[in-house]
Amino acid sequence: MEYTVKTLAELAGVTPRALRWYDQKGLLKPRRTTEAGYRLYGPEEVDRLQTILFYRELGLDLASIREMMDAPGFDRLEALQRHLAELEARRRRLDGLILTVQKTIGEAKGGRPMTDKEKFEAFKRRAVEANEEQYGEEIRRKYGREAVEGANARLLSLTEEEHGQWKALEAEILSALAAAVRAGEDPAGAEGRRIAELHRRWLSCAWAAYSPQAHRGVAELYTADPRFTAYYDREVPGCAAFLREAVRAYTE
Repeated sequence: MEYTVKTLAELAGVTPRALRWYDQKGLLKPRRTTEAGYRLYGPEEVDRLQTILFYRELGLDLASIREMMDAPGFDRLEALQRHLAELEARRRRLDGLILTVQKTIGEAKGGRPMTDKEKFEAFKRRAVEANEEQYGEEIRRKYGREAVEGANARLLSLTEEEHGQWKALEAEILSALAAAVRAGEDPAGAEGRRIAELHRRWLSCAWAAYSPQAHRGVAELYTADPRFTAYYDREVPGCAAFLREAVRAYTE
């Protein structure tokens, strides 16, 4: 079966303009175009659009989606299995947050007081599961299951104060990167070294032991994987590359 732009847009719940934009960006080309100029989409394009929309739901930008889907080793079944795991992880995070809100409401109504650990457990678990959702497969492949699970356990064991410091470091790194790139700073200069040191401290909240080699390895992922790049470049393009170069200089 073939669909026009209008019928496929209605089927998928997107606008015809979005489909034309995907075509223009090279992300979703029609199967063929009629002599009258109508774009027609077949089964393969329908499946590709579904995958695109899955990735959009996970927050990826169009350039990153195209890069992943057009990679020589792209496997749609494997991608679907990852989507399922990511959605299940997202559901677990929401269930945890819902339970925390329910307990908080109960306490406010005069019910059982919450422990300080209960008040923040869902937020820490959410951070760990969000990282697993996006990067779990890659970091396990690079560093091994035991190292990753040990890091997750250390993050979950952080006190309220330690967790706040960890999140504050993350925000400071992102802000400093954006400012450094805008200002044209040298990644190997003083500001680049300061940012790399902040990044080392941030990683050390989860790592049992720090090593320059592992630090460089993590930083290399920031430009090798479009998901990492999209995270660091979400406000200012070039932040992921700046951090990679800063860490390279810092760990030499």
